[in-house]
Amino acid sequence: MLTFNMVNILEKRPLGKTGHDSSIVTFGSISLAYVSQKRADELIDLALSHGVNHFDTAPSYGDAELKLKPMLKEHRDDIFLACKTGKRSKEEAWEELNDSLERMEVDHIDLYQFHAITEKKEIEEVINPGGALEAFKEAREEGLIDNIGLSSHGKPDIIKDFIERVELDTVLFPLNFSILAKEDPEYDVESILNLAEEKGLGTIGIKAFAKGPWPQDLKEKDPTERPHPTWYEPFEKQRDIDKCLRFALSQGLTTITSAGSPALVPKIIKAAERYREMTEAEQKKLLSEGKSLESPVPTTEI
Repeated sequence: MLTFNMVNILEKRPLGKTGHDSSIVTFGSISLAYVSQKRADELIDLALSHGVNHFDTAPSYGDAELKLKPMLKEHRDDIFLACKTGKRSKEEAWEELNDSLERMEVDHIDLYQFHAITEKKEIEEVINPGGALEAFKEAREEGLIDNIGLSSHGKPDIIKDFIERVELDTVLFPLNFSILAKEDPEYDVESILNLAEEKGLGTIGIKAFAKGPWPQDLKEKDPTERPHPTWYEPFEKQRDIDKCLRFALSQGLTTITSAGSPALVPKIIKAAERYREMTEAEQKKLLSEGKSLESPVPTTEI
């Protein structure tokens, strides 16, 4: 089993009211679905050695939960483990939670999230009697989960509606400079940040490194046949990754999730090592560039 030696430790920020301080980069374990167990262990070791202490996974991420398991056995106390369920009913959510606990061989999950809530009808399904919210509350009472969060790629009004109606600890949503450059209300993620601050929620950014949708010929391919297995085209040069990370973290997010491409994980950690807040002038310049980029969100896709 790999062991890790601490090197340049990443900045930590309070994750809302959870009592946990998260590293400014969260390890997105979807990238593990595309590599061998040996390579998965190496990527996790790299993250841990730089002080990444927040790991995000989901049963829909291929075999990512299984590939996390060996390192979780060795380093559970070093990892704030976040997981998700896309199930909307109480019964199905309970079943999926138990499956995740079994696959990762852990006795609890630090943050359990409603996955990919993108439509109003899903909110109703979750909060109505017999909905997944009941499973979440019971699981927390039993000590199987510690905190409850929301994950969404959808429109800001859906995300804010959910935050207003469900008592949460965190919210995970897309934020990057191409999104904030748009003036249409469906890109108003700043209002999500404001509401999250008002509610004392930890904020987790996704799609920070998204350049735009894949060209149609690549979009139709299997993810493993693309240059990166992400469902959007990411920035891949180190200088661009640095700018994306600096911009997103300068908006007040607690942490941002690494892109779902194994090849980009080292570059993202390297960018986080030398993070410094972006000046207003730098942000304005980047926002100007972002106006010409097409954003892959909001979307109803997972």
